[in-house]
Amino acid sequence: MTTQGGLADLLAPNRRLLLDFDGPVCSVFAGYTAPAIASELVELVRRTPLNVSKSLEEESDPLEVLRWVGTNGSPSAVCIVEEALCAAELRAVESAEATPFAREVIITAFELGLRVAIVSNNSAAAINAYLEQHQLADYILMIVGRAYAEPDLMKPNPAPILRAVHSFGVGPADCVLIGDSMTDIQGARAAGVPVIGYANRPHKVAPFTAAGTDVVVTSMKAIVQAMTQHRA
Repeated sequence: MTTQGGLADLLAPNRRLLLDFDGPVCSVFAGYTAPAIASELVELVRRTPLNVSKSLEEESDPLEVLRWVGTNGSPSAVCIVEEALCAAELRAVESAEATPFAREVIITAFELGLRVAIVSNNSAAAINAYLEQHQLADYILMIVGRAYAEPDLMKPNPAPILRAVHSFGVGPADCVLIGDSMTDIQGARAAGVPVIGYANRPHKVAPFTAAGTDVVVTSMKAIVQAMTQHRA
């Protein structure tokens, strides 16, 4: 973990800011919960020729259900689950809860000239719907969502992070990713992108630090405060 000055350096206006969506921007499944969606997806898997494992029956993360089907199922089974997950995410963002200070982070970054992209394992359609609903779309330069029916390309695979980096025409070291999961940190490390761990739960601080996160913060307010140090 670095000092506040180090955090400010990572968020300098010449950087490109890559934000994970679920966590740093909002709680996607606050109303339509992740376990409920995961259970619905597992029921879909039961209608395919796949044998549902005990671990899958107990899975509470819909993204992990999709990942499991990607590993064990046919392309058609992956598409079935992908379509259902995309629809569920669009429904979920209607009741998503904004992360405290996330809006301020996005708008402050825009005002300072720090260009922002969303890089997420959620679908681009759901991300865009949320941003439009909350009048934030104009502040985001690019959305890199989940590759359709290719769960192996989700973070921690660095591919979506590098796609955002390359779209800016800069090197990985010129960007910084803010994420709230180990997959974000691992993906950023694999991409060579500095990473700020948003530990929105206390138990995340130690593993994020151990994983070599450049900075760990427990509130997005710290991001706003660090960026505002660059105001004239």
